[in-house]
Amino acid sequence: MITSVLAPAATIRATSRILLAFLLAGLSATAMSQEPMKVAVLDMTAALFNSEVAKQVDAEVREETSEDEQKVRALAEEATALQQKLQTDASTMSDDEKRRNAEQIEEIGVQYQFLVQKIQTLVEERRQQFQQTYAPNLIQAITTVVEEGGYDLVLRSEAALHFRTDYDITARVTEKLNAAPQPAAE
Repeated sequence: MITSVLAPAATIRATSRILLAFLLAGLSATAMSQEPMKVAVLDMTAALFNSEVAKQVDAEVREETSEDEQKVRALAEEATALQQKLQTDASTMSDDEKRRNAEQIEEIGVQYQFLVQKIQTLVEERRQQFQQTYAPNLIQAITTVVEEGGYDLVLRSEAALHFRTDYDITARVTEKLNAAPQPAAE
């Protein structure tokens, strides 16, 4: 009786091994008969933001925010100087002077935060506007590089844990972006 119970399990295992062998042989034959898949990896953000037009937009934003950035640096220096004065002269300052100094530092901090937020908001708005404006160009450049290279699969670089640099088509996409006519800036 024991043999009759074990026999079906052994038969199933043997059948499974035979089927697995046929399946692997079939997959190997199929894989050998087909050309290998051509794979590429792309960092879309880098391709877009390394383009010449992105560099021009970045320079415009830096110029547009340069005055506020200078104010931010000046406020930081002023706050640092006041903080150092408060630390070094605290023993000789009256409570009223310490309070006024602390209030001044706090007011500088508020102005500093306002300007930093203003700059960050402007930069983020311009970045989003740029991405929306130039997304069609990016898609066209990607399509052109994929067609010219005959790629079967393109992965986002963020999705790949590891890849050889010869799979990376980011620079080629940037080249196509630089060669393409640019849409009018909004």
